[in-house]
Amino acid sequence: MMDLTLLVDNNTFIDRYLTAEPGLSILIEDEDVTVLFDLGYSDLFLKNAEKLGKDLSCVDFLVLSHSHMDHTWGLDPFIRYLTERIIEGLAVKHPRLVAHPEVFSSVRIGGLAQIGCLVSREKAARHMEQELSTTSVNLSRNLIFLGEIPRENTFEGQTPIGMKQTPDGLVPDLVSDDSALAYKSDQGLVIITGCSHAGICNIVSHARKVCGEDRIADIIGGFHLLNPSVSQMAGTLEYFRQIRPDALHACHCTDLNSKIALAGVATLKEVGVGLSLHFDPMS
Repeated sequence: MMDLTLLVDNNTFIDRYLTAEPGLSILIEDEDVTVLFDLGYSDLFLKNAEKLGKDLSCVDFLVLSHSHMDHTWGLDPFIRYLTERIIEGLAVKHPRLVAHPEVFSSVRIGGLAQIGCLVSREKAARHMEQELSTTSVNLSRNLIFLGEIPRENTFEGQTPIGMKQTPDGLVPDLVSDDSALAYKSDQGLVIITGCSHAGICNIVSHARKVCGEDRIADIIGGFHLLNPSVSQMAGTLEYFRQIRPDALHACHCTDLNSKIALAGVATLKEVGVGLSLHFDPMS
């Protein structure tokens, strides 16, 4: 069984004494493998995990969906958390960091000098092994990191966000490092996204190809539908009409109007910090 717990989101469940921030962090416990997907903007994921009784000292994999600050700026607090446990003589496991090779790239936008990861690749490597890959990576028998997402649709994933530092200088950033996870459940794929800068439909299509499974049981995470264009919203709705997912848990960077529209083509469910979902593995 795979257990999923939402540690950080822009919202919390009603009557849950947890805290939210504009970021995302998800804990995935799949049989004997524990995966921490994204780290939010601060140390909030650690605080919420403690309230929820979740032990983050034994994480096997740390997966970063992409470089942006609302998903990676918790890396410094996580390194400090692991280091302090070592100082105190407490048990600790150094996770393997899995992400796209460009996840540590410097990104700037407008008057903000840095919206990318604050910890360099070299510094992170002192604390955890790294598997930076553009291709898919198996984290467990049924859980897969999808690698770089092909941009096949013309209605999404085409707009740069800021400027990325490269060896050739600054270039418009299409967030090529944006990736996601897919879990093969007995009901179909459970797709876990960060921000979906690559396009939520592109991500789902790639997951279906990588996993050899067309059924979609659930999609959980940010859909990057923040005041989307008419063509993006229309294309997304038509895509979901065709694939008919069993459920959607759209959160983080998905605005209210987009959620209302999505509810017209799929079963949209409430999301917030403290969300707990359970899925049985594909037999």
